[in-house]
Amino acid sequence: MKILALIPARMGSSRFPGKPLAPILGKPMIGHVYERVARSPLLDLVAVATCDKEIFDYIESIGGVAVMTGNQHERASDRCAEALLKLEQANNARYDIVVMVQGDEPMTHPDMIAEAVQPLLDEPEVQVANLLGQIKSTTEFEDRNCIKVVCDLKLNAIYFSREPIPTRCKVAEIPMGKQVCIIPFRREYLLEYTRLSPTPLEIVESVDMMRILEHGMKVRMAPTKYDTQSVDTPDDLKKVERLMQDLND
Repeated sequence: MKILALIPARMGSSRFPGKPLAPILGKPMIGHVYERVARSPLLDLVAVATCDKEIFDYIESIGGVAVMTGNQHERASDRCAEALLKLEQANNARYDIVVMVQGDEPMTHPDMIAEAVQPLLDEPEVQVANLLGQIKSTTEFEDRNCIKVVCDLKLNAIYFSREPIPTRCKVAEIPMGKQVCIIPFRREYLLEYTRLSPTPLEIVESVDMMRILEHGMKVRMAPTKYDTQSVDTPDDLKKVERLMQDLND
């Protein structure tokens, strides 16, 4: 199988404008993501999908691959679908699996790519997967920037929300899960995603995967053994910089 990783990134984040080029330990955040993803031995190609020339120029300056996309996309998955087709045409290639890695995951470990892709390699019926992390604090559980997820007994997602789910009133010790935005799609399924109509809960939660669930399809969750911290705000950036400095030390 040929596996492509796409990192969607744009400067116009409502919560943190200019976020992809914000420096962490002297390097733009998108540079950390690109270099860490590129270390995965599973990948045939890594590229950044962006509608911003500043990001495009930076990735090219470090010897990376970038694809300019339209600025109309509300969802990262739609942006990646456009980039996929452009890369296939430019490279005269066809990719079997497309791994979307959000550009605000600078602590991505290369092995997380394998964790996310494994369900697609093991089970032909799985069309899309997400990494599943564990929430370890009440603060994170209450944070709207943390996308919570509840799963069925087969590790298929039941619902994604920015609100605290499942219930705060624990009858039993139920683990609290979160979406880690490393998301492999089978090629045809990613293109099918773009043909599905946006859905009410997708829009209100601002979570790509809700479009799939609302259309009656499944999202498989793949647990990760790695702890990561995404960057949604300037405060998150400071926290990640401290964590990454500790790892370097």
